[in-house]
Amino acid sequence: METSEIRAALDHHWAASDTSDFEAEHDIYRDDAVLEYPQSGERIRGRRNIQASRTAQPNQKRFTVRRIVGMGQLWITEFILSYEGQPSFSVSIMEFDGGKVARETQYFGDAFAPGPSRAQWVERMA
Repeated sequence: METSEIRAALDHHWAASDTSDFEAEHDIYRDDAVLEYPQSGERIRGRRNIQASRTAQPNQKRFTVRRIVGMGQLWITEFILSYEGQPSFSVSIMEFDGGKVARETQYFGDAFAPGPSRAQWVERMA
């Protein structure tokens, strides 16, 4: 699969994630894909189980992609996942095999107040 095709598949995936189009969101995964959330110690095996776990989430969520980088079989998406308006700064690491995601690992980090000790070097981001 060409770089442009993978990038288009990722753009489609994140757009579908943002609109809760659960069928389109999961087109990107192999049937035997594995999704890991290291911070909660969870592993979900299989495209349908990944989809079911996301469909079952009660919160209203939104996705804002900050950037996507990658080449070959390894792609990283930096995004903001907002549940009920609360942002979580997130990273998705996707490993492709045969044009589909075989493995994904997602990391989440909540916002925190800036440290006063570094204020003189800091430019505030919007």
